[in-house]
Amino acid sequence: MYVLVTNYRPLRVYMYELGFCRFCVEKYNNDFENKDNMFIHLTNVAIAKQSANYNDRHGGKWTLKNFSFYIEQTWGKAANERLWDDINNIVYVSLKATQAVVINDKHCFEMYGFDILIDDTLKPWLIEVNASASLTTTTEIDR
Repeated sequence: MYVLVTNYRPLRVYMYELGFCRFCVEKYNNDFENKDNMFIHLTNVAIAKQSANYNDRHGGKWTLKNFSFYIEQTWGKAANERLWDDINNIVYVSLKATQAVVINDKHCFEMYGFDILIDDTLKPWLIEVNASASLTTTTEIDR
């Protein structure tokens, strides 16, 4: 998810609605013999491209809009709203936690890339936050 912060005091945040979700090229399972199978653990394009299951057209990605639609159709509207409330809370709490130590310059802004994992109960987990997130593209849809 791409998040733009234009001010820390007061906190002013914009979340880009056209972000994307990445998926592994193989379905995850917890079997011990698959512990070294990178294709069920990592969504990194450089790794995924090595798999015979890699799809060049969509690159193992969905738009956030498509993901949200899928969640609403399979889990219901309330579950989808709860998921997005939880994700928004992760972003808010993360930014509030650093608010006091970030230099606040009214002439500057920062864009962050929030990597969030959604588990099989629709609980979001913050993996990492990247400052100056990459905007490179790997598929025509990205462009």
